[in-house]
Amino acid sequence: MKRTPLYERYSTYSDVKLIDFGGWELPVQFATGILAEHEAVRTKAGLFDVSHMGECLVSGDDADSYLDYLCTNSISDMTVGQCRYTLMCYPNGTVVDDLLIYRRTDTSFLVVMNASNTEKDLSWITHDNPHAHFCPQVVDLSASTVQLALQGPSAERILSTLVPDCTTIKSFTFRSQCEVVEVMALISRTGYTGEDGFELYCAADDGPLLWDILLEAGRDFGLIPCGLGSRDTLRMEAKLPLYGHEISDTITPLEANLGVFVKLDKMDFCGKEALAKQQEEGIPRTLRGIEMLDKAVPRSGYRVLLEGHDIGYVTSGNKSPSLGIFCAYVLIDRATSLKFGDVVEVEIHGQHKRAKLVRTPFYKRGMKNEQP
Repeated sequence: MKRTPLYERYSTYSDVKLIDFGGWELPVQFATGILAEHEAVRTKAGLFDVSHMGECLVSGDDADSYLDYLCTNSISDMTVGQCRYTLMCYPNGTVVDDLLIYRRTDTSFLVVMNASNTEKDLSWITHDNPHAHFCPQVVDLSASTVQLALQGPSAERILSTLVPDCTTIKSFTFRSQCEVVEVMALISRTGYTGEDGFELYCAADDGPLLWDILLEAGRDFGLIPCGLGSRDTLRMEAKLPLYGHEISDTITPLEANLGVFVKLDKMDFCGKEALAKQQEEGIPRTLRGIEMLDKAVPRSGYRVLLEGHDIGYVTSGNKSPSLGIFCAYVLIDRATSLKFGDVVEVEIHGQHKRAKLVRTPFYKRGMKNEQP
């Protein structure tokens, strides 16, 4: 299996649990466990090694217009120092991957891809898409880049002890060439947990040192290392999509309720015709949230039924550590016209368990502290 440059650091944690995640040997949890890590990010701070993610640099005079064709969101109007979430679609409107785009200069962009899709994405960007003959220069930076995610309410206070002006980095912006003690890093502020936080990108050789620097700086703030288990429960509560679940090569962004990131009014982009047709004729499925009325854990792929008839399936489900409820996202037929509060059933181990449709996200920043 592949390993990130932080792998050797994991051996210093006696109770770390490593798993195979898409061919990568990564920590699902450290000694504190998933629930403690989840709680730390919601109330203090957690540090994640997400160096398995893919990165590439797209550069050239026409880089912006080329990415505008590949992406559903607008790219050409981005300013230097801005990050933008977008999706990359096939001509039929389903999703190749969801991406973060960083505009580094007028003619160069950093593209951040999902780990399991990196090879596929690079092929799509450079060779496989219908406009590949216009492809500018693309350099794969994945193997030479470490990405660490510092997430939680205390993230800014921790990082400001090392980079005092990090407070001026606003949401979905970034700054290159930041000196973090003796490590040079690009620092952005996006997040995948529902909390405030930063991503720090540095050279692979500097990754272990940066990990140590951040953990030491956060020691008095309650910062702990976190694994993939809590990252998944955190993102699910906050309704942040995961490729292969809420979005995939069989699901369109419109079905996943990500239409805000699909700019049908911009010039042609890959998948526009199919998505515009789906919008006009009626989006057949919709992503909704459910809360279990019967105690049971709704897992990905479980059938969802209404009055005994299949209407869809669970995309992601778990027990919410923040709220203490069993909940899930379900992709269901829009023709059912179900409303919030309506009851459906989830088939779990051969039994039909009741659940009600609820508003999402399940968790919003600050919600936990407001609850009695």
